[in-house]
Amino acid sequence: MDRGAVGVASPCRPALIGRAARRSAMRHGVRRAEWPAWVRAAWSGVRPPPRGDMAEPGAGPSRARQEEPGPAAKEEAAPAPKKRRLAGGERYVPPPRKLNAGVSFGAEHFAETSYYFEGGLRKVRPYYFDFRTYCKGRWVGRSLLHVFGTEFRAQPLAYYRAAARAGRLRLNEEPVRDLDIVLKNNDFLRNTVHRHEPPVTAQPIRILAEDEEVVVVDKPSSLPVHPCGRFRHNTVIFILGKEHGLRELHTLHRLDRMTSGVLMFAKTAAVSKRIDEQVRQRQLEKEYVCRVVGEFPEHEVVCEEPILVVSYKVGVCRVDPKGKPCQTLFQRLSYNGSSSVVRCLPRTGRTHQIRVHLQFLGHPIVNDPIYNMEAWGPDRGKGGKIGKTDEELLKALVEEHRSKQSLDVLGIGEEDLNSSGESKDCGNSGDCTKSAEADAMNGSSCPAEDEKDPERNDVAACPLNSDINREMLDKDKELSLCGDQEGRTGEKGWEEKDPLCVECRTSRRDPSPKELVMFLHALRYKGTDFEYCSSMPEWAMEDWEE
Repeated sequence: MDRGAVGVASPCRPALIGRAARRSAMRHGVRRAEWPAWVRAAWSGVRPPPRGDMAEPGAGPSRARQEEPGPAAKEEAAPAPKKRRLAGGERYVPPPRKLNAGVSFGAEHFAETSYYFEGGLRKVRPYYFDFRTYCKGRWVGRSLLHVFGTEFRAQPLAYYRAAARAGRLRLNEEPVRDLDIVLKNNDFLRNTVHRHEPPVTAQPIRILAEDEEVVVVDKPSSLPVHPCGRFRHNTVIFILGKEHGLRELHTLHRLDRMTSGVLMFAKTAAVSKRIDEQVRQRQLEKEYVCRVVGEFPEHEVVCEEPILVVSYKVGVCRVDPKGKPCQTLFQRLSYNGSSSVVRCLPRTGRTHQIRVHLQFLGHPIVNDPIYNMEAWGPDRGKGGKIGKTDEELLKALVEEHRSKQSLDVLGIGEEDLNSSGESKDCGNSGDCTKSAEADAMNGSSCPAEDEKDPERNDVAACPLNSDINREMLDKDKELSLCGDQEGRTGEKGWEEKDPLCVECRTSRRDPSPKELVMFLHALRYKGTDFEYCSSMPEWAMEDWEE
């Protein structure tokens, strides 16, 4: 019970009347609205209604019942929450706002920016966006400057000073004037950034089936399922909402960003709950097809090697005895003399399970941008033989992609590599491999902590390299931002270069459409009362040659 509502009685409240009854109600957890009418009246200072032999002449039980307040009166009697009295100079922090359960994207989200197509790629026009977060527990008692300097090292402090002067950093909806301000519990941070998204394939999303319960699509490779890390509009959820009018969809399962194929969404929470139960009971059957290096064995192969996550930020796993148990069944479908098409039946759903097991078997996916790289050694990780520590492996993978200017293929940028911290397992099957809270300020956070809440409210800042032109950052310039109080934006950022955004002044090589396709496809998804299939991809045909 609210101590402020039934605390020490004030002189204006006749504490002696009904005190025993009140204490008994409090002791048994009875809410104030459930107190007897005469106890409520005594507590609020109103003369109690007549009771029994204490009634006024001519007053009977019916009169007492008439004076009992109705529901509306009960609500009016409830005291308004009191603002705590602050000591001299103490900063007031408003109570946290109630956040909406689940995630729903509407027209105002879809209107933030627009797409354009170039060179076989779907691109997003840069736009302004607000990232938001409540103060983390470990930040309490630390200055904003100290938090930026220790946890968000992807940007120099000069960036945050310039952002504060430009009005882009807000604390409890008030512009931050002093970065030395000490953070308190429930502080609400908002940071406006100029957001650039990596390009994805221009292949359209095909609708395989739709009824009043579900939507089933054929997802192209390179598209994340939902907003994640650097991706927001270049995701299946946003494209379906903007181009197909399909909104408020519930994610039933996920595919890796580089995996194509059957993807299901529920249209209602009830349908989502029903299919989730099938997932928990392991009543769903998933079938994949892939093209792997070399001649895969003709007989059925079962791999049960446990899988351990090496890095959520880069998105790398490997076989390790300390990993999670899993099982995948493989069956060769064809062999063209240099590569094999293999049918895959995962019995569990670990991150990158099919890809890691194929690498362990010595037959990695032909164009896998992680598990078929020279960084794994001459045997490409066959049999779990790597010959490197996890740190050395990650460094080698990053350097190999950096030399090819293909970090975007991994869905990461230099700013992701410079930030600190690794997240816990987000259970997102590889769809989101960014670090979580520690990377929130630079836009590389993992928003998929909860399967039903893929968009977490994290603060982020646009990428910034250490060799940035400090004079440009220090310009105390009024910037006309497009974002409103809820992070909804327009396209003004497409017309103008942002003085605080390094991406606006950085020239990057676009990946080719071929680089954004990996030969792993979700072919079939079957439940107790449904079954959906897609067509076999072109690269899986028996006579296909690269």
